Amino acid sequence: MITSFQNSRIKNVLKLRRQRARKKQGKTIIEGYRSLLRAVDNGYALEDLYVCSSMFLGDNEPALIQRAKDQGVQVFEVSEEPFQKMAYVERPDGLLAVAPQVRQPLSDHPPAATGFYLIVEAIERPGNLGSIMRSADAAGVAGLIICDPQTDIYNPEVIRASVGTIFTVPVLEAATEQAIRWCGEHNLRTLAATPHTDTLYTDSDMTQPLALVVGSEKYGLSQTWIEQSDIPVRIPMFGQADSLNVATATTLLLYEVVRQRGNVASIG
Repeated sequence: MITSFQNSRIKNVLKLRRQRARKKQGKTIIEGYRSLLRAVDNGYALEDLYVCSSMFLGDNEPALIQRAKDQGVQVFEVSEEPFQKMAYVERPDGLLAVAPQVRQPLSDHPPAATGFYLIVEAIERPGNLGSIMRSADAAGVAGLIICDPQTDIYNPEVIRASVGTIFTVPVLEAATEQAIRWCGEHNLRTLAATPHTDTLYTDSDMTQPLALVVGSEKYGLSQTWIEQSDIPVRIPMFGQADSLNVATATTLLLYEVVRQRGNVASIG
């Protein structure tokens, strides 16, 4: 049982709350039952698992802990006060792990037969990026391509907002120009979301191999994407707001692909 705030492991977890330490160590923090379950289900390597059994919210935690042990993960029991200090959320559920960051460059990724990708450029807010990952998983994308990120992909807030789907969908990294070339080389049409077009997203053919492209919260897509995308599309706006939250807009676009491809019956 770890009870001291001065324990070296506790101190290191606290360091990993900062991006500089995560980058230097090449590690991140995964917090919460659902995120950890998806990490374990998908064979994502954990290093250390910290548990506080008095904070558990259900009866499934022991089975998950045993699965982690069976995979060779070190498990440490922590008392409530130091665990609360390690946790990001106000009401933690007693599970937190340290894990390596696994970087996947786009250049190493062979295109999937489904031909359904999502590209996000310069997303700034961890919550939005995590929500986009969650929608990408739900819609069945073959990969999420992150261009020129403005937030740390392995920020624990991204992982928490994704509810662990960061471990279920290939997350690929690339510069914008590289992503454009990759799509061209593999015959993926690029549909870029922008308000500066007359073409509605529902009027575009999304049954072909494609990559949806969305931009940052503040500025939208860069001029490079606007100029080099194959089909600019817009989401109609009928009120006074001139744009949607990027995660909301992305979900609409993703599910239009699902609708057009006839996968509606499989949702749920």
